[in-house]
Amino acid sequence: MSVLVSETFGSLQGEGKLTGVPSWFIRLSGCNLRCTWCDTPYASWNPEGEKRTIDELVQEASDSGLSHTVITGGEPMIFKELPELCVKLRERGMHNTIETAGTVYPEDWSGLACDLMSISPKLANSTPAKDDERDPLGVWHDRHDERRLDFEVLGRLTADFQDHQFKFVVSHPNDLAEIERVLAQIGHVKPGDVQLMPEGVAPKSPGSTEWVVRACMERNWRYCNRLHIDLFGDTRGT
Repeated sequence: MSVLVSETFGSLQGEGKLTGVPSWFIRLSGCNLRCTWCDTPYASWNPEGEKRTIDELVQEASDSGLSHTVITGGEPMIFKELPELCVKLRERGMHNTIETAGTVYPEDWSGLACDLMSISPKLANSTPAKDDERDPLGVWHDRHDERRLDFEVLGRLTADFQDHQFKFVVSHPNDLAEIERVLAQIGHVKPGDVQLMPEGVAPKSPGSTEWVVRACMERNWRYCNRLHIDLFGDTRGT
């Protein structure tokens, strides 16, 4: 059994609850969305990579000597091979984080071997323009906007995986009202599991994210820095 893999690498986890934890990253190539600001277009807009077997990926992760694995993309949840990959990684003693937009979750995956479900619901700011040059047929504006939020999936992920986090990419204060509507519709999301991550692929200048900090303080949410951007810049394999 094999999957299309964009890249694998060891680095520090740059986002979320496990920021700073040495981790082995497996980036699967392919996505059902097309975020306008996607920072990994080689796994979404133009999926690239090579076919790798599950056993090869598991052995590579084990050989890294790291205890944490991050399975990302693209969108890992569209790959039917994901459950086998997670089980075999856990058999090697790995802690598994899955990075997902929360739009895909097959009914028979409730026992998925995931230790941290990292969910990043896509806000309206993610929808590509109708004249995006990356979309010559002009289909992804409507297709992305129709798919970007699935509240049935978001609710099941929240219920099935006790350790979860919601990471929202924000670009403007107007995003806050949409986040509050999304959280209200999901229901039962703890404030400490909500993270705001300013959009962009460059370190933030002092004061530029003051409104994000204020929103977190007022709501008891968490500020999600991008440590890998601060350390390495917008560089593949980090």
